[in-house]
Amino acid sequence: MSPADPPRTAPVLEQRTIDVVPEGERHGTPFSQFTLWFGANMQITAVVNGALAVVFGADPLWAVVGLLVGNLLGGAVMALHSAQGPRLGLPQMISSRAQFGVLGAVLPLVLVIVMYLGFAATGTVLAGQAVDEIAHTSTRAVGIVVFAALTAVVAVLGYRWIHALGRAATVLGALGFAYLAIRLVTTVDDLGSLFGAKPFDGATFLLAISLGAGWQLTYGPYVADYSRYLPRNTSPRVTFHCTLWGSVVGSQWSMTFGAVLAALPAAAGAGFLDNQVGFLGHLGGGGAIAVLIYLVIVVGKLTVNCLNAYGGFMSILTTVSALTNERRVSQRTRTLYITAFLATSMFIALLASNDFLNNFKNFVLTLLMVFTPWSAINLVDYYLISRERVDIPALYDPDGRYGRWNAVALACYAIGVVAQIPFLAQTLYTGPVTTALGGADISWIVGLVVTAALYYALYRKRSRAPQRMVYPDGFLDTGQSLGQTDTTRPAAETGS
Repeated sequence: MSPADPPRTAPVLEQRTIDVVPEGERHGTPFSQFTLWFGANMQITAVVNGALAVVFGADPLWAVVGLLVGNLLGGAVMALHSAQGPRLGLPQMISSRAQFGVLGAVLPLVLVIVMYLGFAATGTVLAGQAVDEIAHTSTRAVGIVVFAALTAVVAVLGYRWIHALGRAATVLGALGFAYLAIRLVTTVDDLGSLFGAKPFDGATFLLAISLGAGWQLTYGPYVADYSRYLPRNTSPRVTFHCTLWGSVVGSQWSMTFGAVLAALPAAAGAGFLDNQVGFLGHLGGGGAIAVLIYLVIVVGKLTVNCLNAYGGFMSILTTVSALTNERRVSQRTRTLYITAFLATSMFIALLASNDFLNNFKNFVLTLLMVFTPWSAINLVDYYLISRERVDIPALYDPDGRYGRWNAVALACYAIGVVAQIPFLAQTLYTGPVTTALGGADISWIVGLVVTAALYYALYRKRSRAPQRMVYPDGFLDTGQSLGQTDTTRPAAETGS
């Protein structure tokens, strides 16, 4: 059996949590990253995200271009995180202890958990509507509860099942959205006239870029969770490109569709902004076809919601383990964590405001403010300072190489967040620079550049990285043990 093949006796429930995945349990190919991220982005919340660019003033043409630029820029950052997975075999936020310290990493972790809850709740609202349409229920709570239960089942089963769901979502999403695009072209006259009707506006163009980049960057804190089972000698370059293009193509397809829907004249587009799910069912043609479209919506949202639940569980456990020094938990504890997380997101969904579009835009842009500095620190340290060398056992030891806190990283993170404030464009606050730029929000660019430059300048000579990778007992087939190092670099990784 080749290293890329799954073990023939693989358990139904995933056994690993925040511990490193040993070489003997690695399986799969980088293409699994393409299908997972394509399927996770072929979904209705991405459609809504694309619509926001037009709702808030952009011409559809420049909205699509801006969303593409943002997806590419944010997708590249996100895919660099994904490329860490095979090398480390760790969930993403455990690896950030190498930058922030074992306890210091808790600060961004708490914000990550809030993000997962927010996305899980907003996704549950839309998916619950699709479940209600399929089941013809009159109480929206039914769809929300059913969808949360489906998410819990797949998230508890774990990694393999989530990837299998991603493959299903890829096929169903591509077919469903292709059909809807054909229906749109054949039922709406002169779609081409929608593009270029408004002059170019710099502020709304930058908003579209921010919406695309924000969508991609928020995957950064958990993207390596879904590449960590790949064989250690998997090429980082291939992992990067499979993740990047799966995520960018899927999201851009959905967002472009949303931008067009938001630009439709009242007669053709009536109802989309008020009832996104029902509108897509109607566009599909109603009847049995509408049910299939609702099924596509549910499967797409189920895929990304499982990512949120699984990643949320990992982040909560990572936070708790910083205090308890745990590396693994029982299946019962795992199930309780996931159930509690989803119950909380379900409760938020039930209380969700009717002002969905505006709240969702502010939610995405606020997340940019807190996650771009984290991404900058993690990537600069891993690729430029530590140069892909990590002492994995020390990530679980507060008294080890990385210590409890890294004051430099935490200070750079705080400065990166504060530096964005003058550039913010939020409902509650608009920064003075943003006002001078006509409302354009470029805070995420400032957060990335300022944090990356500052961290590199302050920390490149203080690095705590080992001379070579250090793996725990039993990780390598060669029998290297705790405290020993990986003295060879897989051929596929050289020069990447």
